[in-house]
Amino acid sequence: MLRSLPKFSIIFSSTKNSRYLANATQRFISSGRTRRIITRPTSRVKIGVTTAVPIRCMSTAADDQVQRVKVLKSTDDKYGGVIVELDQPMDSTTFVSILRASILHWKQMGKKGVWIKLPIHLVGLAEGLVKEGFWFHHAEPKYLMLVYWIPESPNTIPANATHRVGIGSFLMNEKHEVLVVRENSGLFQGTGVWKFPTGVVDQGEDICVAAVREVKEETGVDSEFLEVLAFRQSHNSFFEKSDLFFLCHLRPLSSDIQMQNSEIEGAQWMPFMEYAAQPFVQKSDILKFINDICLAKIDGQYSGYTPVSTLSNFSEQQNYMYLNAGALKRSNS
Repeated sequence: MLRSLPKFSIIFSSTKNSRYLANATQRFISSGRTRRIITRPTSRVKIGVTTAVPIRCMSTAADDQVQRVKVLKSTDDKYGGVIVELDQPMDSTTFVSILRASILHWKQMGKKGVWIKLPIHLVGLAEGLVKEGFWFHHAEPKYLMLVYWIPESPNTIPANATHRVGIGSFLMNEKHEVLVVRENSGLFQGTGVWKFPTGVVDQGEDICVAAVREVKEETGVDSEFLEVLAFRQSHNSFFEKSDLFFLCHLRPLSSDIQMQNSEIEGAQWMPFMEYAAQPFVQKSDILKFINDICLAKIDGQYSGYTPVSTLSNFSEQQNYMYLNAGALKRSNS
């Protein structure tokens, strides 16, 4: 016998008649074969959900009824969960009611994780989601992503991105001069230290592309990417995220410098040994290792990793694998 369906928006139909109860808070009270429906008017809102699912209940043969509950429209992800992309406005009370019905529906279907993509214009619904057990996964300029774990088993939802990727570019001309810059912001502001051009890899950007771009932006010098010479991992570097830094070897294609005044205080071609002799460089373990790598590369005693275009079984997008092409060629010959 059906006692109550709290906080659900109901579509109620019968083989003898049909009724649609909208914009109301419904509570079904059963006593024997007598049913009363108590309604309380609420404000009219645009729900923005189109999916309705059946709710099974006991009923008499004379009053055979089917009840359907509106749920949030979703798509399945590849890991047994669902993804919801909200786009239409609704009030928080109505949204929470539909959300609860949706979670019950997904639980009955055996779903696990729930991802709700909340655009900025619906950010007011975030409070209701958090109160229902959702948590913030990540934020982007145009949306928030919140997640929820349905089963009682351990949560296997992957964490947000944990690393930022940076690059540093080693360029040497025919005079054995390296391209160096002096920054007017950040950690090196006011230190007078000359350093290799560095930067952060943009989302969707390859390391080899980012290295060429950053050199061009900071100094105006055109270049060709050759190799990844080494990389370093560090932690708690940027809002508690980890950091991957790739030392890249580029060939200069031009020599004239056009400095980026917004970030760069100075840029020049400097003899390598003069660069390496800076007190700041001599006191840094990682910079001394970088110097040794660059010198070994100059002497032809060191091989880095060149980008090789590859395709994945799961995507048609081109990717790069960085490998020691010379050693691989010798091994296969």
